[in-house]
Amino acid sequence: MDGIVTDVAVGVKNGNDSKKFKGEDKMDGAPSRVLHIRKLPGEVTETEVIALGLPFGKVTNILMLKGKNQAFLELATEEAAITMVNYYSAVTPHLRNQPIYIQYSNHKELKTDNTLNQRAQAVLQAVTAVQTANTPLSGTTVSESAVTPAQSPVLRIIIDNMYYPVTLDVLHQIFSKFGAVLKIITFTKNNQFQALLQYGDPVNAQQAKLALDGQNIYNACCTLRIDFSKLVNLNVKYNNDKSRDYTRPDLPSGDGQPALDPAIAAAFAKETSLLGLPVAAVPGALSPLAIPNAAAAAAAAAAGRVGMPGVSAGGNTVLLVSNLNEEMVTPQSLFTLFGVYGDVQRVKILYNKKDSALIQMADGNQSQLAMNHLNGQKMYGKIIRVTLSKHQTVQLPREGLDDQGLTKDFGNSPLHRFKKPGSKNFQNIFPPSATLHLSNIPPSVAEEDLRTLFANTGGTVKAFKFFQRDHKMALLQMATVEEAIQALIDLHNYNLGENHHLRVSFSKSTI
Repeated sequence: MDGIVTDVAVGVKNGNDSKKFKGEDKMDGAPSRVLHIRKLPGEVTETEVIALGLPFGKVTNILMLKGKNQAFLELATEEAAITMVNYYSAVTPHLRNQPIYIQYSNHKELKTDNTLNQRAQAVLQAVTAVQTANTPLSGTTVSESAVTPAQSPVLRIIIDNMYYPVTLDVLHQIFSKFGAVLKIITFTKNNQFQALLQYGDPVNAQQAKLALDGQNIYNACCTLRIDFSKLVNLNVKYNNDKSRDYTRPDLPSGDGQPALDPAIAAAFAKETSLLGLPVAAVPGALSPLAIPNAAAAAAAAAAGRVGMPGVSAGGNTVLLVSNLNEEMVTPQSLFTLFGVYGDVQRVKILYNKKDSALIQMADGNQSQLAMNHLNGQKMYGKIIRVTLSKHQTVQLPREGLDDQGLTKDFGNSPLHRFKKPGSKNFQNIFPPSATLHLSNIPPSVAEEDLRTLFANTGGTVKAFKFFQRDHKMALLQMATVEEAIQALIDLHNYNLGENHHLRVSFSKSTI
């Protein structure tokens, strides 16, 4: 088999001499955009080798030396090659579960004999054609490239029953068990939290999918649904709590947020986990992924904010809500809206600043969840801001002091959605959406009655559908998310007669 190597004539721009590839490069060569890859598994494909380079930039040529289990990979720029070598010197690259070795080649450019290298060139052309197409993903700052979905190093992850917030760092921690995670992008699509996660190697992606698909991150919730993405490369523009490129700790954070602290960025670049959470050793008992209780979930939520300035630990139960419409807002309306994401204990509208309020939730997970879902939403025509407060509790006014009804204690409210452990409500927490889920509808109430009732909240009812099997439940779609928020505030717990109080929540479905 060694004969193949000497048959392939390669012109190298080092003076004018034309050398043959011998497949032997010195370990400590000067940087070059051509990389020499050694110790490849016998059955490895061109696509897998190209995938090693794609996260770092455009791959312009490849030469496989099958007999020697080696390959040469040429990147478009020397900078890309340097980034790749630096990254893989910190994180050992694996193909098909075997460690491989990457170093600079003595050659500055690959000139391959195309007849002998046709297959590799065809693969490269297919990848490049798609890579230059760069299809942006709606709603995110992403441009990506695609190849066949059979064996992509990129996984698409959907999280069902998301009762606790799942952060980018929690995903990184779990998926790092299967190999180097290069990039993660998180976004909300169809009212569901989703992520794209890129490994250095499609085999790692396959192992992670086999082991984790269908598993719960926390007890009885946050179920992972995993598929291969059609994309083979993610192009991350910002390092923040929505997206991260672990190969490029120098990226800005975007959105006017300060960039990650350099020390933290360096820690991310190494394959170290920032979370001290006991994630189960993989493979092994994987259900749930060994983050057993609310305290650990709060820690996860806090860890998800590592290096994000101005955010305190995940155990904080009190939220500060600002930019409220002070003419309209009441403790009751805040109780109803924030009650979708947790059991509101107390609400205080600030006496000297009536466009702001403090809201105390039952635990830190609930406050994190409410903040994640409600910050930036519109309530009574104004975009509200939700952050964690430095207060530990909301103080009630002293006995006999009239504070004009600005403070209200809901500690014993019968309307808490999450009092019962394991309640179905835990599984039906979704971001604000134009479609509302209605339940507890009495038999005497018809579609027309409900359409009229919801239109009276000041919005437009676009669609309505009773559940086929159960007329106690229905979906109702308003024209906008803001109208749906208003309708939920006005009509959750509305008395429809016959001792039926209407229950309203946001739905992930559309009609």
